[in-house]
Amino acid sequence: MSKLKTKDPHIRELAALVPGPYSILYEREDLLAYDCDGFTIHKHLPKAVVFPNTTEEVAAIVRYCARHRLPFLARGAGTGLSGGAIPVNGEVIISLVKMKRLLEVDLENRRAVVEPGYINLKLTNSISDKGYYYAPDPSSQSCCTIGGNVAENAGGAHCLKYGVTTNHILGLEIVLPNGDIIEIGAGGIPDAPGYDLLGLFTGSEGTLGIVTKITVRILKNPEAKQTVLAYFDKVEDGSQAVSDIISAGIVPAALEMMDKTAIEGVESAAFPVGHPLDIEALLLIEVDGISAGIQEQIDHILTVCQRHHVREVKVAQDEGERARWWANRKTGFGAMGAISADYLVQDGVIPRSKLPEVLTRINQISKESGLRIANIFHAGDGNLHPLILFDARIPGQAEKALEVGSACLKVCADVGGSITGEHGVGIEKMNEMRYIFSEDEISAQTDIREVFNPDRLLNDGKLFPSPGRCVEVKLARQAEKV
Repeated sequence: MSKLKTKDPHIRELAALVPGPYSILYEREDLLAYDCDGFTIHKHLPKAVVFPNTTEEVAAIVRYCARHRLPFLARGAGTGLSGGAIPVNGEVIISLVKMKRLLEVDLENRRAVVEPGYINLKLTNSISDKGYYYAPDPSSQSCCTIGGNVAENAGGAHCLKYGVTTNHILGLEIVLPNGDIIEIGAGGIPDAPGYDLLGLFTGSEGTLGIVTKITVRILKNPEAKQTVLAYFDKVEDGSQAVSDIISAGIVPAALEMMDKTAIEGVESAAFPVGHPLDIEALLLIEVDGISAGIQEQIDHILTVCQRHHVREVKVAQDEGERARWWANRKTGFGAMGAISADYLVQDGVIPRSKLPEVLTRINQISKESGLRIANIFHAGDGNLHPLILFDARIPGQAEKALEVGSACLKVCADVGGSITGEHGVGIEKMNEMRYIFSEDEISAQTDIREVFNPDRLLNDGKLFPSPGRCVEVKLARQAEKV
């Protein structure tokens, strides 16, 4: 306390709630690192950043903020891509990075308990020698936290077969916006009576409470796995191959696709593997399970690819080659920095059958806007990631990139899809919520938020469009009719 260089009583009181050095940041030069998350187009400084070590310290901070009407939000690694951790109201950020312990591994019941700051990939690395792993695998899994994954209901390449984060959450400890501590889903009892609070909190984007402990499902390593890489001269052929593989009754663990621009990016970055640069699309397909059935699935996949004019298709010869292919894919977003000064990643979902139509329309948007768009996506479950390439140093390009991103999401909604599959809404897609929800449906969801967060001190201004904006849209529509 005596070392603090501020007279702000709130800063001093918050620091007192978390004993030890390096428990709070409040100087402007320190706060700059917290003015955005992975969505860098908008930036806002927080009032302070506090680093609790325990659930009780989180609760004490929340109670103080609630009592003094200070807005606050939780933050993990800051890898979110929709602005969910940006302090748009000058919030006190409750950083959970010090709460990073693996608390329990229960192999008999196939579950583990972690704190929210525990890194996703570290869990698999911690239990792999025992023959187990944690299935959700977002591209940022080497640095994103499981607490952040819960907030966004993160997915990943292997969610086609294994599901997204909510399918692997068995229990949560939560600090509510008034400072109360609750446990939901304790014990991992399937189909527990009462409302599905686990489903409600997972994917609520930090607007209902702050998760401080997580019980997750862990899986036994598959007996065998094989990975296929296929190159197509036409994106339509690759898209049809995706549909035919699924319709044949094969459910790959992963079925990824990259287009020509995306391939240019990954081959220019850290993990090139020699993809030809003149193809329109590639598929990365992985199957796993018992050894006896793997080769039959691989043979069927090869046949489907050949039926759709594949230029080349090959099976990884060893784990090293498979790992290189996946490293190339996993760094796809960051690789865009090799071919563009800036990029904005979107996250739409479409029916698989609409893939050729949607990619054609996205290409048209790219041509009309003058901004290149790279497409990297989980083709098996229709989760698209158009990456809009731009240069923020050129006046107006950042704004244009946002408009292009919104147009891509509108295309997804128009064909019966969604505006997000795994990245969340945050501040980036709030207005686009109207592409898929009516005003009554949005109101029903905000009513649920009010039950848990009535004072709207916790991460306000996220996920849902503001009422004022609703009125503006209604008035505009009325004017159009006149």
